[in-house]
Amino acid sequence: MPENATEVTAAGIARLAGVGRAAVSNWRRRYADFPQPVGGTGTSPSFALAEVEQWLRDQGKLAEVPLRERVWQAVAGHPAGAGRALIHVGCALLLVRDRPTAWLELAAAPDERMAALLPQAMEHVLTARLGPAADGVHGAGAPEPAGVHTAGAQEPGDDHTAGGQEPGGVHTASPPEPARVHTPTAQDLLPSVPLLRAAAELAAGIGAGQAFEFLLGRQLDANPRQYTLTPPQLAELMVDLAEPPKDADRAAREQPVRSVLDPAAGTGALLRAVGGPVALYAQEADPALAALTALRLALAAEGPRRPADGTHRAAPGPTVRTGDTLRADAFPELAADTVLCHPPFNERNWGHDELAYDPRWEYGLPARTESELAWVQHVLARLRDGGTAVLLMPPAAASRRSGRRIRAGLLRRGALRAVIALPAGAAPPYGIPLHLWILCKPEPGVRPAADLLLADTSDLSGPAPDASAGTGRPPGGKAAGGRTPGGGRERFDWPAVRSAVLDAWRDRADVEGVSRVVPVIELLDDDVDLAPARHLPRPASGGGASGLGEVRERLTETLRLTAGLVPPAAAPAEPAHRPLTTVGELARAGALFLHSGTAVPGSTAAPVLTEHDILTGAAPTALPPAGQEAPGGAAADDPVLLEPGDVVVPVLGGGTAARVVDAATAGAALGRNLQLLRPDPAAVDPWFLAGFLRGTANHRQASSHASTAARLDARRLQLPRMPLAEQQRYGERFRELAAFEDALRTAGRLGGQLVQGMYDGLTDGTVTPG
Repeated sequence: MPENATEVTAAGIARLAGVGRAAVSNWRRRYADFPQPVGGTGTSPSFALAEVEQWLRDQGKLAEVPLRERVWQAVAGHPAGAGRALIHVGCALLLVRDRPTAWLELAAAPDERMAALLPQAMEHVLTARLGPAADGVHGAGAPEPAGVHTAGAQEPGDDHTAGGQEPGGVHTASPPEPARVHTPTAQDLLPSVPLLRAAAELAAGIGAGQAFEFLLGRQLDANPRQYTLTPPQLAELMVDLAEPPKDADRAAREQPVRSVLDPAAGTGALLRAVGGPVALYAQEADPALAALTALRLALAAEGPRRPADGTHRAAPGPTVRTGDTLRADAFPELAADTVLCHPPFNERNWGHDELAYDPRWEYGLPARTESELAWVQHVLARLRDGGTAVLLMPPAAASRRSGRRIRAGLLRRGALRAVIALPAGAAPPYGIPLHLWILCKPEPGVRPAADLLLADTSDLSGPAPDASAGTGRPPGGKAAGGRTPGGGRERFDWPAVRSAVLDAWRDRADVEGVSRVVPVIELLDDDVDLAPARHLPRPASGGGASGLGEVRERLTETLRLTAGLVPPAAAPAEPAHRPLTTVGELARAGALFLHSGTAVPGSTAAPVLTEHDILTGAAPTALPPAGQEAPGGAAADDPVLLEPGDVVVPVLGGGTAARVVDAATAGAALGRNLQLLRPDPAAVDPWFLAGFLRGTANHRQASSHASTAARLDARRLQLPRMPLAEQQRYGERFRELAAFEDALRTAGRLGGQLVQGMYDGLTDGTVTPG
């Protein structure tokens, strides 16, 4: 095997072949010619990607590896790590887009010659996009590339130096090592040259920016616990909330270029959502993540940074710096028009002791347990007078007693303008209903606002209103109390949440159960509790007393229909001994085709059928907002679209479930952890197939058990050999059972709404005992 060849794990092989990990383990045991491990560990070996691809082709298990998958596997298996590989790819994609002729000339050279010439060409585009190296910090013995700088380093116009004193006598933390987009050396780039050629080929098809978004998105998906992610839908919502009203008479709206700061940039999702000519500023503590963010923002920009006139820039490049924002602020003199921030939550070691006398604490020194309120005051300190900030906050920050003095100060001075509760699932941690805080820096001589907008959208977490059209199920499939069973990010109706939040902010009106404009004097009690739920009584389940009659009528009709669907009495019989076949054998014979799901809600233009939908009988998760780009560039990964007659089964959890796709569900994308079986209707009846797949004994023999979960190998599921006419007879009975099951689900939902609505009405006095 060539040195530094791309490696792939068993999970990557499973993804390439569209099978589960158990199948890959089986191949290793059964086939003596399966490629041998070339790295990794005994429990998690890695294999040479080229050898794996060739073996899969020889075995007929893989016709062709999609280009995007090959590029991603090359990134994931890069000898220097996926993070370093993404930086190399980002630099190369900038060159591909901004200097395509130069790239073509370089790509025509042999690998070693290309690696030797690339650094100079990359430095040229990095300078054009992110500014000259003289603008940045220089590390020992090597210049630091422009665009990402280290907090605390001396720059023209800065009044502080590393390890010195900020204005006001506040000691700053020593800056970390320089971590800008360092131009790779020829030696670093040599192992990456095949990857860069493949990435350029991918960019030729989908664009350089979209190619990088796709690869970065796959890296984030593969390491969800390593990063704090801000979903793109939430990022766009926060950007829209920070925009000044269309009729606002503010000087900022007349400037050709706005300034937007994200002091906890993470992966750059918030700044990535900002549109128009804008000067972007970001600070991130992780040097590698700061470099990726700078490349992401540079690739999202429309053109190289260059002066448009003597005052403003037509397309300013992003300024990304590395360092601990609270301890070593990289932009102490910045007065931004807008600040967007998703700060880290529940940090104890945020600098409470060393920052006790920091001038940023205008509203009081935050307690050690109130790191979020330290971020709130930092954000206000970096705004211009009248500027707007939007922060994503944990709900506890609105009500903890240790923060009541600071919250009171924010209210008295009119700095806090709105607290908006989002549904659980808006962003990680997905089980908590996070809040959005909207702040405005007080302007000298302007009377503080006398009220605060409180809004609660936590009941809008179900699927889109039209998601269940034509399915025979209640719209939204909500349980008692208006919440979707299971909740979570996969059942999130972003269009409804976005509309409700923007309407509440722009109208600032009282809407029953949704928003209320509360006088500040009413909030300044002993607790200064700003949680919207405390000041907004929830609407009664089932639409209140007036809606309970309609719910009762629907329940009565559903129960009547359910009674007509009750299966007839079962006729006992001796256990049948039928000849059996397996799904795997049917697939090899061409009687059906197998596909594995990869889509997640919001990653494609189509609705996504999720594991939750299969288990609850719900409609596919709704479309993302119109015109929205899929998160992480996931739209480049073509999803499997459902067709009528497909059979879908979950592969995790150990339960027995299967769903036959009907006309209403057709066209949706196949979600993760789902296996699709597409039978040939001339050979296999889909309802017959789905019914026998749900057998408990069948599932048990086809499942393997890990330490915490069971995984289904669909190829091992068994079916009796029967003529098509006999299959259809069984299929008709299975279809009737599925209709009965759907009716029971609907009756349960309506019954829950009626019961909870009666409890609510009797307790709040809107319903009398009778």
